[in-house]
Amino acid sequence: MRYPTNDLENHWMPFTANRDFKKNPRLVVEGKGVHYTSHTGHDIMDAVSGLFCCPAGQSRQEIADAVYEQMQELAYMPSFQHGHPAAFELARRVKNLTPEDLDYVFFANSGSEAIETALKIAILYHRVRGEGQRQRLVGRERGYHGVNFGGFSIGGIVRNREMYGLGLPGVVHMRHTWLEENRFSRGQPENGAELANDLQRFCDIHGGETIAACIVEPVAGSIGCYVPPKGYLERLREICDEQGILLIFDEVITGFGRLGENFAGQRFGVTPDIMTIAKALTNGSIPMGGVVASEKVYKTITEAAPETGIEFFHGYTYSAHPAACAAGIATLDIYENDGLFKKSAEMEDYFLDQLFAMRDADIVTDIRGIGLLGAFDMAPRDGTPGVRGGQAVKDFYNAGVLVKMTGDTVIVAPPFVADKADIDKMFDIIRGVVAKL
Repeated sequence: MRYPTNDLENHWMPFTANRDFKKNPRLVVEGKGVHYTSHTGHDIMDAVSGLFCCPAGQSRQEIADAVYEQMQELAYMPSFQHGHPAAFELARRVKNLTPEDLDYVFFANSGSEAIETALKIAILYHRVRGEGQRQRLVGRERGYHGVNFGGFSIGGIVRNREMYGLGLPGVVHMRHTWLEENRFSRGQPENGAELANDLQRFCDIHGGETIAACIVEPVAGSIGCYVPPKGYLERLREICDEQGILLIFDEVITGFGRLGENFAGQRFGVTPDIMTIAKALTNGSIPMGGVVASEKVYKTITEAAPETGIEFFHGYTYSAHPAACAAGIATLDIYENDGLFKKSAEMEDYFLDQLFAMRDADIVTDIRGIGLLGAFDMAPRDGTPGVRGGQAVKDFYNAGVLVKMTGDTVIVAPPFVADKADIDKMFDIIRGVVAKL
């Protein structure tokens, strides 16, 4: 469906230089498979899965049909004290993919909402156990956990925090895991497991009994694919167990096959107490997120209240929206029927070969990657961070490839349906742009 674009003025765009964009807009009018079509008719290869959302490719007919059928049958149903079958079926399907006893799914509408929900669950869990003093939250430098107050407070990206003051009180941040000696590490770096002891240091300073949860992305995605050093996540799990702290994995980017396993926790052999999901849950077709909690967490909260009492005073108008649930079920069918998680695993080495070949570019200063997720850093232009990257956003689009730029870092995460020829073409275009930057 094409809509006229007569005036760009009234849309306040997110994470965008609005005035600059509206002078020379970059509009997309169609997406099919691994390709977009711009408003001027030129082809753009999707090298970042539509912001990590669309591993099954753009505009899947199976999802559109499922949503259409659901919308004709039941377009909306409030989830407070009522339900509909698709919500329970999607929760069951998600549970079948998650690690160990992460079996209970609370639906939200985005990764940001999922994070807020997870933080509330963690604090409530301790409160009903008689440990209401556990109010402190531990995040990590360079971490991204959405844009709501809880999310940007525990996140560690300076630009996302500095415009809004202090955020939530009682939040501390571990150091990020990038080390100079780990430049150009493919997969998990050898050095840096000891950085997890920052969590132990906070326990020593503030008292482990004051900390509710530690939250990390298994692989820090939005800031540029920071892969955990070997032993790092294991050490976080160990400290959390010793101190009674809940470990939360933000798998909004890494979930649903991005690292070749169902979830990153399974790839690294570490199981959190709570996990957040979004993006690929519906292949990006309809906004949806969720929190997956362990049996321990769920039953501690639900069994503390009277059977007829509300256990968790939290929710959203569109939690478990029927159309989103239909999209999620259809998406999980595609992943299973097309074997896309297996294909992701099989394509990893080829993708990483192409990614690390970017080392030959003069301006590339570091490369990191695991699964079908990778990034490379470019040297700042004239010593000013972000200038080169700001120009790159436009140059990549004009050349015919969509990537994610964070400062001077280029992030690449191709759809699982991309074949080797697609990967080759993506990197040919990327390489050509970088050579001119």
